[in-house]
Amino acid sequence: MIYIKELNEQDKEKEYQVLYHLPEEEMGFTNPYHHLTREAFESEVFPRLIRYSKGIGMPEGWVPETYYFLWDDEEIVGLFRLRHFLNEGLKKRGGHIGYGILKPYRCKGYGTAGLKLVLEKAWDIIPEEEIWLSCQKNNPASLKIMMNNGAVIHHEDETEYYTRIRKGN
Repeated sequence: MIYIKELNEQDKEKEYQVLYHLPEEEMGFTNPYHHLTREAFESEVFPRLIRYSKGIGMPEGWVPETYYFLWDDEEIVGLFRLRHFLNEGLKKRGGHIGYGILKPYRCKGYGTAGLKLVLEKAWDIIPEEEIWLSCQKNNPASLKIMMNNGAVIHHEDETEYYTRIRKGN
């Protein structure tokens, strides 16, 4: 069964393993916690991510962001980050949702299923009438995931597609 779960204490070890092993940057998805020590994750990063999801103690210019892990039964297969609203910087680059599917699980429908689940959460959180996403042009799989969930290409530049999903889509 495929489902998403917010970052939580009960699954902390599996969540740590995913963040540790996800590449630092791959196809536009960044992971600042790649190869982070367990001690740093438990004492600094995990509590900070929980606070940031509630909008507490964030650096100036940041917006609340919730980490959702995509599960298939007992295994985490991907990670989605949902920003609760957009600031000017996120309107230019990034958007509301970023995601990465772990390599062994790619091209199996997890990205499309995971984005659908996160979109359901997003409509209860974000105030905007559209969800903004982006992906690198050299990542057609990500664009397909977005389009499978009702996205349309809003505009593009040399390296990225910028898509929108309207509320109620």
